[in-house]
Amino acid sequence: MKTKPTLILIAAATLLTGTARAADTTPEHTLTGNLGLSSDYRFRGISQTYKLPAIQGGLDDIHSSGAYLGTWLSNVSGNSYNNGAGLEVDLYGGYKFALSQDMTLDLGALAYVYPGARLNSAPGVATNEKYTSVDLYADLSVGPFSAKLSIAASDYFGLNSQTSGYAYFSSLPARGGSKGSAYLDLNYNIDLGDGLTLGTHLGHLAVKHYDELSYSDFKLALSKETHGLTLTGALVGTNAKRDFYQVANAAGQNAKRVGDTGLVLCIRKTF
Repeated sequence: MKTKPTLILIAAATLLTGTARAADTTPEHTLTGNLGLSSDYRFRGISQTYKLPAIQGGLDDIHSSGAYLGTWLSNVSGNSYNNGAGLEVDLYGGYKFALSQDMTLDLGALAYVYPGARLNSAPGVATNEKYTSVDLYADLSVGPFSAKLSIAASDYFGLNSQTSGYAYFSSLPARGGSKGSAYLDLNYNIDLGDGLTLGTHLGHLAVKHYDELSYSDFKLALSKETHGLTLTGALVGTNAKRDFYQVANAAGQNAKRVGDTGLVLCIRKTF
């Protein structure tokens, strides 16, 4: 018996419709979040919490096209080197896409915002500049290796002749702004099995016009996935110069070197 052409067309249409519906099950937007507690908040190797604990969390909205927006928050120290800041709010967005089967490129921008904080200035000179910074970045990932370059699109956390004080001392030439400062971030992760990951990191900060503030940092971390949590212990350190990365508390006492080597413990939940 010959099959009628009409029945063939109906069957083909049904099959194609089913395939399209299956493809449509991929959500256009994926919302993820994270919440964690850390024994110290290290940013590029430098403690931002006076070596005290930090509560941190964030949200990310990822579009199926590869575009994304997100925010991340952490408490920070109110000491002078953070210009009175008590909270850091990161706002970022970008586009991540595949270059090949194992290679991806992530291009984006990130703003570091500290509500209510104002920049330091030379003695007796007031400023009303906000303590913020904006980076543009490119992140290339190849398997377990990634290399990220961040370039400051503004003065690096507001650092310039006025806020550094150089312009107010006749014996010191004005340095200018620090826009264009760069941070290179290299990472390599090794899957050890059974939920264990060994993470290695090497970074270098080059502060434009302020070479004495430039330094390199490292991190060696061991992470364990268990019961829906990520537990991490990391050895973090820098070669930052003590004179420029040593701070006291709000009362001007108990100076700590915030860039020396230390152990950082963290527990994090992703949802």
